[in-house]
Parts: sequence; structure tokens; C-alpha cells
Amino acid sequence: MTLPQAYLVDDDEAIRDALSWMLKSRGIPCTTFASAEAFLSAWHRDLAGCVVLDMRMSGMTGLDCFDRLRDMEATLPVIFLTGHGDVPLAVATLKKGAFDFFEKPLNDNELATRIQEAIALDTRQREANASVDSLNARLASLTTRERQIMELVLAGKFNKVIADELNISMRTVEVHRANLFDKMQVKTAVELANLMKPGR
Repeated sequence: MTLPQAYLVDDDEAIRDALSWMLKSRGIPCTTFASAEAFLSAWHRDLAGCVVLDMRMSGMTGLDCFDRLRDMEATLPVIFLTGHGDVPLAVATLKKGAFDFFEKPLNDNELATRIQEAIALDTRQREANASVDSLNARLASLTTRERQIMELVLAGKFNKVIADELNISMRTVEVHRANLFDKMQVKTAVELANLMKPGR
């Protein structure tokens, strides 16, 4: 994954330079793009941080870029920069999932704070997704028998009861249970239950 940062997309070089300097002076890494097309060609799923997107640009507009990102299932939070006449449009983009919008001229401190909040949100979402992916990979590694035993362990049943229900020896249950705990990276039934809680 790339370093979390702000991706500034604006066709006005003066604004790009000013915002880039402002963010870097506050310790926020950023990369600038002179057009939506340039940003989209550089975009890939591992980009982390947030996008600061001018609403009106020559060529592809910020709104078109936003729609394209949504079509590609990009999860980066998007903050729009708008002129006065674009405010109703900007409000509509919030309803479509944009993170925020700022009307020009900008308040640097407020924008920097919201960019930091957007980057933090993206980081939390990526960590949660990685956790889900890790859990799914662990579950996928279980054999059918280990899954059966996991369900019975989660139901609070002891090894002897599990052995009777599955018509196997208690020693076999112990081996499968040890493999199950090893694959799921837990040491106890309580840890397993906490790991498998819905909405974790």
C-alpha cells in the first residue's frame, strides 16, 4: 500500500502550488495532478489517503472524475473544491458519498483539518478491510471437519460431546481442535468466540 497522502487534482497551477505548500508545511504528504484524466490514469486500488478535487476543470470535470471513481469502486474519501455557484451541486455530491466540500476562497486550517480526518478515515477503513480479509483467509484454510468442530466449540460443547455427536474419538477431536485453534490464531474457545462475533 502507498503512503497515505492527499491527492490534489486542480487545473489551476497557482492553487495546486499553494495547497501543496500549505499541506506539506503541516506535515501532510501530497501529490498534485493538473487534470482529472491524469489522476485517473495514476489511480490504483492501493492508493491511500484522500482526494481533493476541483469541481470545475477543463477537460473532465471533478464531478465526472468522482463518478468514474465510484464506478471503479474506489474507496478514497473525496473533498471537493467549489466556486460559489457550485454549492448546490456540491451539496448533491455529499449525498452521493463525497466526504466534504470547500467553497473558494478556502480557509487553509479548516481544509487541512478535514484532509487529516479524511486520511484517518481511509486508514481505519483499510485496517478494518484487512482484518476481514485475514479472517476470511483463515476460515478458508479450515477443513470441513475443522469447520464442524468450530461450530460445536462455538456452541459451547465439550470435546466428549463433540466426539459423540460426530461419532469420532476424543483424541481425533483434540487433534482437529488444536489444528483449528492454530489456523484461527487463537488459544482458547473464548478467543475464538470473540473473533467470530458478528460485526467485529
